[in-house]
Amino acid sequence: MTVRISQAMFAATIAALLSPAAWAGPSVAHEVRVDQTRMQLAADQAQVLLDINSASEEDLRTLPGVGPARAQAIVAGRPYKGKDDLVKKNILPKNVYDGLKDRIVARQK
Repeated sequence: MTVRISQAMFAATIAALLSPAAWAGPSVAHEVRVDQTRMQLAADQAQVLLDINSASEEDLRTLPGVGPARAQAIVAGRPYKGKDDLVKKNILPKNVYDGLKDRIVARQK
């Protein structure tokens, strides 16, 4: 009888170790912390304004609606007194400007 109890205990231990619950991923609390960190990083990145008077073409291409041709046109049209000069100088159409105006600035030297 003692042998059977030991085998039963051994079998139960192996079953517990092999169960999916024993090897489940991170806890829900951990996932919430990761999501909060990702949201904070996104908010921090959104607060960084790109200066259209000094940004490289590569940096300008990170803006929505700005590809290589528009980035080159922005650089060629410098300097800008204000970010709305992008529309005034016909560098960007109004709808593209509206999508990125909160992410840019035209700093003066």
